[in-house]
Amino acid sequence: MTKKFTLFLLLNLGMWWWSLPQALAQPSNDFHFPFVQNYPKLNYQAGNQNWAITKGHNNVMYFGNSDGLLAFDGQYWQLNRMPNKVIVRAVAADTAANRIYAGGFGELGYWHYNHQGKFVYQTLTHLLPKASPLKDEIWKIYVEPDRVIFQSFSAIYIYAQGKITVIKGEHTLLFLLKAKGRYFVEVIAKGLYELKQNKLVLVKGSEFLGMSGVLSVLPFSENSFLIGTAKNGVFLLTDATITPWPNAANDFLKANQLNNGVVLQKDYFAFGTILNGIIIVDREGTVINRINKSSGLQNNTVLSLFTDQEQNLWAGLDNGIDRIEINSPFYFYFDKTGKFGTVYSSIIHAGKIYLGTNQGLFYSDWPSNSPQNYQSLDFKIIEGSQGQVWELALVDDQLFCGHNEGTFLVQGTQFRKISDFKGGWTLKKLSSRQDMLIQGTYTGLVLYRKTQDGSWALSHKIEGFGEPSRYVEQDNNGQLWVSHAYKGLFKLTLSPDLQNVEKIKRYDQRQGLPKDYHINTFRLDGRLVFTSDNGFYVYDAISDSFSKYTELNKKLGSFAKANRIIKAAGSNYWFISQGRVALVSMPQAGTLQVNATPFNMLSGRMVQHYENISRISNSIYLISIDEGFVVYNAAARPAARKTIPPVLIRRVQHTLEDPHVLTELASQKIEIPFKQNSISIAFSLPYYSQIQPKFQYFLEGYSREWSDWSSTTQKEFLNLAQGEYRFKVRAKIENEAISPITQFAFTVGPPWYATYWAYIGYVVLGILLLYVSRHLYLQKLQRDKERIRVKMEQEKEEVLKREALINEQKLVKLRNEQLENELASKSRELANSALSIVSKNELLEGIREEILQLKDATGKKLSADQLKKLQRVIDEGMDRDYDWNLFETSFNEAHENYFKKLKTLHPDLTPKDLKLCAYLRLNMNSKEIASLLNITVRSVEISRYRLRKKLNLDHEKNLVEFLMEV
Repeated sequence: MTKKFTLFLLLNLGMWWWSLPQALAQPSNDFHFPFVQNYPKLNYQAGNQNWAITKGHNNVMYFGNSDGLLAFDGQYWQLNRMPNKVIVRAVAADTAANRIYAGGFGELGYWHYNHQGKFVYQTLTHLLPKASPLKDEIWKIYVEPDRVIFQSFSAIYIYAQGKITVIKGEHTLLFLLKAKGRYFVEVIAKGLYELKQNKLVLVKGSEFLGMSGVLSVLPFSENSFLIGTAKNGVFLLTDATITPWPNAANDFLKANQLNNGVVLQKDYFAFGTILNGIIIVDREGTVINRINKSSGLQNNTVLSLFTDQEQNLWAGLDNGIDRIEINSPFYFYFDKTGKFGTVYSSIIHAGKIYLGTNQGLFYSDWPSNSPQNYQSLDFKIIEGSQGQVWELALVDDQLFCGHNEGTFLVQGTQFRKISDFKGGWTLKKLSSRQDMLIQGTYTGLVLYRKTQDGSWALSHKIEGFGEPSRYVEQDNNGQLWVSHAYKGLFKLTLSPDLQNVEKIKRYDQRQGLPKDYHINTFRLDGRLVFTSDNGFYVYDAISDSFSKYTELNKKLGSFAKANRIIKAAGSNYWFISQGRVALVSMPQAGTLQVNATPFNMLSGRMVQHYENISRISNSIYLISIDEGFVVYNAAARPAARKTIPPVLIRRVQHTLEDPHVLTELASQKIEIPFKQNSISIAFSLPYYSQIQPKFQYFLEGYSREWSDWSSTTQKEFLNLAQGEYRFKVRAKIENEAISPITQFAFTVGPPWYATYWAYIGYVVLGILLLYVSRHLYLQKLQRDKERIRVKMEQEKEEVLKREALINEQKLVKLRNEQLENELASKSRELANSALSIVSKNELLEGIREEILQLKDATGKKLSADQLKKLQRVIDEGMDRDYDWNLFETSFNEAHENYFKKLKTLHPDLTPKDLKLCAYLRLNMNSKEIASLLNITVRSVEISRYRLRKKLNLDHEKNLVEFLMEV
């Protein structure tokens, strides 16, 4: 059986690859298509091929990818690898159990959230009977309330009540297909079978389908099905017959190899092909739409199709994933080959569509009967139009082309120049002269006049003004307002014959404009308004200045900074602001409605500052975009969603040092260790659209109020304190309803020092500390007692020592007093001795003088001989050396070593000087000293003077005090 299957697969692949070059060699037609949003491999970072698609209970999209199970939530892509990194060929969602079943080569099982909130895989291969191991790919999975059906080319595996039952066919199976609760599968070389009560039953009359490759079974009516085959197109299966479904769509599917199919909005069918993308047909087989690589798909080989509740058509491609908005009011035409370049202007006129591009003017026949015929568009350049086209304007049913080389009239495919003035920008009728057209060019203003036959011809260039004129408007007074890209505004007063400019006044910041750059002028509801990056301004003729149009700016919101206004049908206007588009309705004075949501997909697609929108009818508009054009049908607006799905908490992770995921499931409350108290929470809105959702969050227990609305999908919280937290988040889409609040509760655990075990440790440590403290206290008490005893003994000893010292000091004092008394006594004795010597000497001297006066009896003085003996006795009594020796002995006893000290200090003192010092030490006066030294008082004074010099005494120093201090 395996050999047969391999042969069959090789044959089919060979036929596909053989037919692919042939199909690619055929010329492809460009045509309109519903809006296609591409998700290339670069975005989702996984394998090229996407084999199966499903949607989980939380609105997350899952794709069977060649690298694993790919998940997309509208914001984040996540790749979940299977065991052994097998390719995921089939996926199916069990919304009740919140499981995603997946299968690949030798593997079947399901993905789910475990108790830790992690998305993990659980294999079921261990439940397979040993006699029926899985040795090939799982291609289809279907989930029912009580069972899950897996299908490979060799068998069908039914998982129910924890067991797997194996059902095999007579030969190799192709694909198990479900429609209206019934299951059909082609058994190779046998026919189409239906799975009934765990048995394969041949569908009557289906034997011819045994080698046709049945790849799609779709419900058609109450009792009939559409059977799509790879080789033979589509058949209609009823209770009794299987017949071909003849129509143009069937021929297309045969040629391009049907590969899969889904039902759209009950009455339409989408078929994916191997060679040419997707075709959408109605119940009559009429082709409603074709979507292929030329019209937006990333790849023409469609491996899988899926429709969600919002009727988005998801296509898993051989290279990438695409989401197709079937109900989009926009029909895009892209120049994928770069044939006509960047589109600056577009218009439909006289059964043709014209595209003015940077390469020239292109045209194609316009299919007016049905949008499905847009595929026939085949653009060609009008000869002679090569170069930059700025403006296409339709005036009185005549088509003007403002070109870099001048201005041309376009008639069908004819291109006739009517003006040589280069750079034809804006072109419109003068309000004051309906028979005149005014045009802004590179070098000023040009007028055209209407001839008698109703055609338009160049009249003249207005003299006196030569500035580039991008926008021109005429006010109610007939004056022209011209906007300059970099010089602000000009107001021109023309001469009555319109030949020249009589007066020019330039307006800039001095007249109230915000700046000189990008000031444009337009007519809005009959009034001139002036656009700027700061909002709309209006002109006051009385003050000749500008002021903000506050009322309009407030009502327009973000579109107050619009740089362009284009008239739409009725009281509607297109406002274009920084690449964003809004349709503004002004039904009556003072009322204004801004509708921007449907046009978000146009953001950034139009040529900046040269945006162009032309009206085909009251509800159909042609919008120029960079690589083509868009047809907007205002009457075909999709139904607005009644509710917005809740926001998903996709990942909570620790953010610092070692980032790792804490949980991926918001419904599960977790406790975060304190050391991981810095977390990042990623969230998303599973809303699949070009419109960018905005989010608002609030962390209960941390935040004071809800955050501002923003497109941020991740929030970090750093260094959270211990406690209970509840993260709340919600989303909104433009002006639609706000989503329900999603909540995620978590707890930040205590720090290590505040845990339960820490408190037990604190108690044990406290008890231990009390015991140790008591022990240490007792030891300290003992030490204190010993220290007090020693201190008291030391103090006692110190007291005794002090008392002994005091007694000793008293004894010393008494001894000193005694010595001082003795010294004083000796000093007195010495002084008395000295005085006695003086008195003795004075007495002897007096005796000497009296003896000299003695006379004999005769009255004559005694002779010297007679007196000599007495004189000798007196001289001996006045012996100075004896007196000095006696004095010196007494002085040394009273003043120990005095002379030695004095001699040491002043070695040049003589014995006579020492005597004088001793007498002066005793505070004797000069007369007493003179008597002791037996010299005159004058001599004593001279000796004192000489002594002062030897002692080097200052004049202020008293000699006696000095000698007493020695």
